[in-house]
Amino acid sequence: MVERNLFKLIPKVDDILGRDNIKKILETIPRNVVLDSIREETKLIREKIKNNKQEEEILEVINNLELSIISNAEYKNSYKLRRVINATGVVVHTNLGRSVINEKIMENINDVVTHYSNLEFDLLKGVRGSRYSHVEEIIAKCTGAEAAMVVNNNAAAVLLVLNTMAKGRDVIVSRGELIEIGGSFRIPDVMIQSSAHLVEVGTTNKTHLFDYEKAISEDTAALLKVHTSNYRILGFTSSVDAVDLIELKNKYNLPIIEDLGSGVLLDLSKYGLEYEPTVQDSIKNGIDIVTFSGDKLLGGPQAGIIVGKKQYIEAMKKNQLTRALRVDKFTIAALEGTLKYYMDEENVVNEIPTIRMLTDSIESINNKALKLKRYIDNIEIDYFDIAIEDEFSEVGGGSLPLERIPTKCLVLSLDGKGLQKFEECLRRFSIPIIARLYKDRVYFDLRTIEEDEISIVAEGIKYALEQLKEC
Repeated sequence: MVERNLFKLIPKVDDILGRDNIKKILETIPRNVVLDSIREETKLIREKIKNNKQEEEILEVINNLELSIISNAEYKNSYKLRRVINATGVVVHTNLGRSVINEKIMENINDVVTHYSNLEFDLLKGVRGSRYSHVEEIIAKCTGAEAAMVVNNNAAAVLLVLNTMAKGRDVIVSRGELIEIGGSFRIPDVMIQSSAHLVEVGTTNKTHLFDYEKAISEDTAALLKVHTSNYRILGFTSSVDAVDLIELKNKYNLPIIEDLGSGVLLDLSKYGLEYEPTVQDSIKNGIDIVTFSGDKLLGGPQAGIIVGKKQYIEAMKKNQLTRALRVDKFTIAALEGTLKYYMDEENVVNEIPTIRMLTDSIESINNKALKLKRYIDNIEIDYFDIAIEDEFSEVGGGSLPLERIPTKCLVLSLDGKGLQKFEECLRRFSIPIIARLYKDRVYFDLRTIEEDEISIVAEGIKYALEQLKEC
C-alpha cells in the first residue's frame, strides 16, 4: 500500500511540462531533450521505490525533481567537447587536447571558417589552387626544406611517406625504434598498412651501422630512422644517428626517412630543457624526408608535417591516399598562424602557449601560486590545509619523457575527508578543473594554469569544498 501511494506522488509528464521553470528552459532547450530528461528522472524515482528505499529519501528526490530535470536537460544540451582547466602540470596533455592555440591566431581562424575562403583557389591567377600552398612556403622557410605538405597527424604522415616511397619494397629500421604510440598504434603496423616491407636490424638495445648495411638488398627502398621521443632506452645501448646513415645513402643511392615524432623547431636546451633534435638539423644533415607533429612541441594544431626533397613531396601529393589524409581549413589556418611566430624566436617563447609554459620561470610560477593561495586563504572550512610546495611538471604528449621541470604547486590536504568526491566536484564545476591526486592530497600545478584562470580555479575549489561540506 505504501509503495502504491509513493508511485502516485510522481507527477505526470504533462503536469511537469506545465510548470513555470520547465516552460522557461523550453525556450532555449529542445522539447525532445526536456522530455528525455523528465522520463529519466521520473524513472529513477520509480526504481528507488521498487528497491524499497527509505520514504524520506524518495520524498526528497520528488521535491527536488524539477531541479534535477533542469540540470539533466542543461547537461544534455551542453557541448560535450568543452573547455577545461589543466592543473596537472602536464603541458602537452593528450587527454586534454595537447597544445593550446594562441587567441590571436583564433581571430583569423574565425574569419576564415565563418566566411568563404580561398582554400583551393589561387587569388592571383583566378584558377583552382592547392590547399597546401597556404603553408608550404612558410614550413619550408622555417625548416630549410625544399618542399613540404601537411596531413592530419604524424602517423598519417609516416603512412603516406612509406606508401609513396616504398610500396611493395623493403624499408630498414632498427629494432630499438619499433615504437608504439598512444592507442596501440605501432610502427610495424603502420608499415603493413603502407604496403612497405619491414626489415628489422640490430637488437632492442644495440644497433650498429653495419647492421643496416648487411640488410641492404635490391629490394631496399629506404632507410628509416624513428626518433624515440616518447621513451628512452638507457644503460648498455648503441644506436645509429640519422646523419650516420648518410654514408650508406651515398654508397647505395637510398633515401633516408626520419620520423621525429614530436618534432621541434626551437633548440629547447637554451631554455634549460633537454636537447631535442630539431627539424632544421635533420634537413641540414641531408635527410631526404622528415615527418613530425604539428601539435606537441611545435605548439600548433594536430597535424602531420612532411618536409624534404621536392621530388618525393610532389609524388606524395599525387598519391591517392593524400585525399583521405588531407587537412581542412581549420587546421591550415591554425598551422599557418602558429608558424608565423617562428619567424622570430622571441615571438615563439612569448606567444606560443606550449613553449611559454615549458620555458616559464619558477619565479613567475611562484607568483601565480601565491595569487591563488590568497584567493582561497579566507575560506571558512576547518578540515583542509593549503600550502605551496616545490614539485615537477612534465612535458607530456610522449615528448622528452625523462624531463622533470621544476614547478610550484598549490597543495590541498583534506584531512581524510572525501578526496575522491572533491576531485569529482572539481570536474563538475562550470569550467571543469583537472587536478592531480597523490597520497591523499590534491595538487594544482601553476605551470599549466594561465594567469586569467587563477580566479576560476579559486572559485572551483570553493565550490568543491562547499559541495563536500553538504555531504
